[in-house]
Amino acid sequence: MGQPVERAGGAAAHSELPPGQRLQRGWPVTHYGPVPRFRPERWEFRVFGATADGGKRCWSHEEFAALPYAGVTADLHCVTKFSMLGAEWGGVRARTILEIAPPAPAVTHVMVWAEYGFSSNLRLADFAAERTIFATHKDGELLTAEHGFPLRLVVPHLYAWKGPKWVRGVEYMTADRRGFWEERGYHNIGDPWREQRYSYQEEPGDGPEL
Repeated sequence: MGQPVERAGGAAAHSELPPGQRLQRGWPVTHYGPVPRFRPERWEFRVFGATADGGKRCWSHEEFAALPYAGVTADLHCVTKFSMLGAEWGGVRARTILEIAPPAPAVTHVMVWAEYGFSSNLRLADFAAERTIFATHKDGELLTAEHGFPLRLVVPHLYAWKGPKWVRGVEYMTADRRGFWEERGYHNIGDPWREQRYSYQEEPGDGPEL
């Protein structure tokens, strides 16, 4: 494992590739299913579930774009074994959403929901990490539709499937529940430095029973 080095935002990152990964110079397009058509007048980002006040919070595309903008330098590690290092991501930090629409004290996990009912579960601590970001831009340019425009989640310290494309909302949960790929054999946590790729590698306590 590489030694941690400081990157933008004061977060520690590793100076080497995680085990089993290879350096990727470009950015391959990888996803399951079709690319959704973006309709700004219908687009909505929701926070729901076990919120602190018991209600639901919604933003239109225009309202979400007006939230505080942040930039982070972070890697992206795909479970298909390519890694893209040092990308500049711009958008809204997950911490900002947690501050504006706080979870109830009992919340331990979140489910990130995307188009077509796609979902990915995260521990609250992973979601709240400093460099977890709802990205709208990469390297100063708007994301393309194939790469998740208008919004994708980037969770740099986990495999990239934990950061869905075409995100539409976050559900706060008081117990863990597997998302789309986690129900289909991917590891419930997905730490690339521990090479947690598949559910058969899980240890007791890593996730709900399949």
